[in-house]
Amino acid sequence: MALWLVRAGKHGEFEEKFLREKKIYLCWNRLCHDLSSLSSQAKLRSLMQEVYPNNAAKKNINQGSQIWAFSHRMKVGDWVALPSKLKSAIHFGKITGDYTFTPKAENPFYHYRTVDWFATDIPRSNFDQDILYSLGAFMTICQIKRNDAEKRIKDMAENGWKPSKSFVSSKAVSATDEEIDTSEDFSDLEELSLDQIAKTILAKFKGHGMETLVKSILDAQGYTTYLTPKGADKGVDILAGQGPMGFGEPRICVQVKSEENPISREVLDQLIGVMQNVQATQGLLVSWSGFKNTIDKEKANQFFRVRLWGQKDLIQQLLKHYDKLDEDIRADLPLKRIWTIASPELEAEE
Repeated sequence: MALWLVRAGKHGEFEEKFLREKKIYLCWNRLCHDLSSLSSQAKLRSLMQEVYPNNAAKKNINQGSQIWAFSHRMKVGDWVALPSKLKSAIHFGKITGDYTFTPKAENPFYHYRTVDWFATDIPRSNFDQDILYSLGAFMTICQIKRNDAEKRIKDMAENGWKPSKSFVSSKAVSATDEEIDTSEDFSDLEELSLDQIAKTILAKFKGHGMETLVKSILDAQGYTTYLTPKGADKGVDILAGQGPMGFGEPRICVQVKSEENPISREVLDQLIGVMQNVQATQGLLVSWSGFKNTIDKEKANQFFRVRLWGQKDLIQQLLKHYDKLDEDIRADLPLKRIWTIASPELEAEE
């Protein structure tokens, strides 16, 4: 069994399609050619030069190696990891079909493999940092080999997705000429940085501390807030209102969940009921481990009443308002802003 990293668009724009249709697609624009007819990577590189003549040779080589992996190296029974761009989670599936080319498909969905998504919405915080480093490879498609990743992830799957205890450090497998740039040599540094921030938040603010963190973010946004005492919330963790005394609109009722598993629709229904009891006009449901599909499907229906913050949303709000957070919060979570060079040549063709 090989383990493959697959991404569903630069911004996760194809993620729901991948999951809904139980497929992974090779999303390279204008690449409407049957790749199974190519007998070597050299012929694929010639095709890449024909389709993308304005690309630098290195870019076509990098992208060609990813395309070759999808069309020729993946096998039925291999596992795929799909890191979500929409939430702080990773989806896992098993490849169930060979490479398929559909010439009449809508661009860029000409190439696909069928997949059984056997585990979705697994929180990123469940994984050790070195596994996240590999899954943060700054590629659209690559095989994950370092640090016994295949075995450790399989062990996690058999153990309810808890961290594996069987890790033994190993060196990365060197790429052969047929595997140029399909190793995890380039990583999404922003994603890795967010993972480190997430682990620090979980260590420092789990439980009632998470409520304090959310309160501080709302304070920084200009709300006047009330934090209910520990253990006596009755479905309300925080109340927030605009104005110096909190009497202005909107009046927000907040529920914060920091447990390890995605929360279900019942929690959302409870929040909506409590909103009426406390005369709140809007609600905010915060779940560190995300939301089950039963809640995701309600986003449109509840758009004007409830906002949903998963782990990624919470961190984005924290970073946006970090300079205005309480001093004690910033002391427990010291952050420094940095800039780095992106590597767009490794990504899928726009």
